[in-house]
Amino acid sequence: MDPQALSEVLRTGEGLYLWCRRGMVITSFVAAGCMMFIGLYQMGLIRHLPEPPFRLFNADKVDAAPEAYNRMWLPMPDAFLGLVSYAVTVALVSLGGADRFQRWPWLLVPLLMGLKVVADAVQAGKLSWEQWDLHRAFCFWCLVAALATFVAVPLAAPETWAAIKRAFS
Repeated sequence: MDPQALSEVLRTGEGLYLWCRRGMVITSFVAAGCMMFIGLYQMGLIRHLPEPPFRLFNADKVDAAPEAYNRMWLPMPDAFLGLVSYAVTVALVSLGGADRFQRWPWLLVPLLMGLKVVADAVQAGKLSWEQWDLHRAFCFWCLVAALATFVAVPLAAPETWAAIKRAFS
């Protein structure tokens, strides 16, 4: 697909798959925005993460914990790993036109997108559980990001399923 046609399809095209992909862009941007905000705290650019005044929330404690600075054995704030992850998700979501699951070179992209979104949701669930298990508290911003990540799963399902059916037909 030439760039002009891709521009037209992505901006003005209609249909379930494009609607779902646009929804995944929104969910990824919401989650990435949360990661950027947490990253400001983890880098010392802000001194406190504001959140609702409920006993279950303590983002400062959760996001300053040692495990938040050693994910994947990398000595860096984990919010930036999350930010990169959501950028990869958006790249997979935006790659190709509306009918990409029908074109052989693009067949793999909806499958990768579906796997990535499910992997993100599993990781978000794991990290949410870890917050409670280790700290008996949650980071409000992490929960917003996790919720956005969970919403992306059913949005990815129609196109991913179409690509799976196409691959095995």
